[in-house]
Amino acid sequence: MNSSAEASAGHSPSQRSGFFNQPMAVWAVAFACVIAFMGLGLVDPILPLIGRQLHASPSQVELLFTSYNAVMAVAMLITGVVSTRLGSKGTLLTGLAIIVIFSFLAGHAGSIGQIVGFRAGWGLGNAFFIATALAAIVAVGRGGTAQAVILYEAALGLGISVGPLLGGTLGSISWRGPFYGVTALMAIAFIAVAVLLRGVPKPEHRTSVADPIRALRHRSLLTMGVMALLYNFGFFTILAYTPYVLPHLSAHGLGFVFFGWGVLLAVASVFVAPRLQSRFGTLTTTYAMLVLIALDLATIGVFANDQSVVIVAVIICGAFLGINNTLVTTGVMNAAPVERPTASAAYSFVRFIGSAIAPWLAGKLGTLFSPHVPYYVGALGVSLGLVVLILGRNSLRHIYCRADVSPVALVY
Repeated sequence: MNSSAEASAGHSPSQRSGFFNQPMAVWAVAFACVIAFMGLGLVDPILPLIGRQLHASPSQVELLFTSYNAVMAVAMLITGVVSTRLGSKGTLLTGLAIIVIFSFLAGHAGSIGQIVGFRAGWGLGNAFFIATALAAIVAVGRGGTAQAVILYEAALGLGISVGPLLGGTLGSISWRGPFYGVTALMAIAFIAVAVLLRGVPKPEHRTSVADPIRALRHRSLLTMGVMALLYNFGFFTILAYTPYVLPHLSAHGLGFVFFGWGVLLAVASVFVAPRLQSRFGTLTTTYAMLVLIALDLATIGVFANDQSVVIVAVIICGAFLGINNTLVTTGVMNAAPVERPTASAAYSFVRFIGSAIAPWLAGKLGTLFSPHVPYYVGALGVSLGLVVLILGRNSLRHIYCRADVSPVALVY
């Protein structure tokens, strides 16, 4: 690509080099993001193991995701209140401390009900952290919102990929191991953020619990939130239910499958999404990714009894999910004329509702009907998300004003 093309796509050499040329404060938060997102997939490889050892059904075990995401959804409404009073650093540290406490308690749990409860506390800590982390990276990083989003998505992908691998390794020793592993890593992240994060501007004014709800009056933000809610039926069916359709794999084997899934998610988020966006446009690329994700889910549904097909389809879907995540996150940060933490909290409140329902529903459908049905429902959810995005496209014109606009061009 020549220099003029780079400029038109929004990727100048200085901007690309700026992605890695970040202050230590950014890397401290990014490291904490990796650990936080590791917690999302860490329990994946040990779900069947927990079910067997604690005599729990798949739908009961899936409540580990449901309680975690449901609490995150509700807590998103208060993250702005907390962050505008404690500041970004105080809120990040509070979230990390809560995760350390509840991941440790989950490792000590003696029943599925206790783990579900402690995962709910873990979700509270993650809400404080996730709602603040991206805004903190934007505030102290170099390169603007677009590069902050790419760094954030890279941390998400790395965390999601390494999480199952670590979970499988520690889970092969004991199902308690992954929980203790998160405790240790989050304690390190707490120290890194406490020591290295400086220079985050204090909020100009305090927000209220009602601010995220009011932000949803903006159709653009509501459109993207509802789309993400439906899209998460696909995302969390793959993430949370797939271990049950791969019964012949050990915890370690499941860890490797989701490691491959997460690696593709991270690579596609950072390197592929901006290129596709600059060439085909944001909405067109997002439409295509939602179609591909729905087809991938349907394929897994049809071949749910064929372990080889399931493994390949799950890993490939990581690329589609990574591209979609980057495009949507970039759009949300520019969707409504409200402060970014408020926009993030409003969007996350809506989308995590889908994240809470999907795992439990997948486990229930798989038990009541067959392993094929959860994937068909996930494909339907993603397809409905595409319909919502198409119907609301006019409200997104201020975000995606040209067909060839890129994430960086949205900011500069």
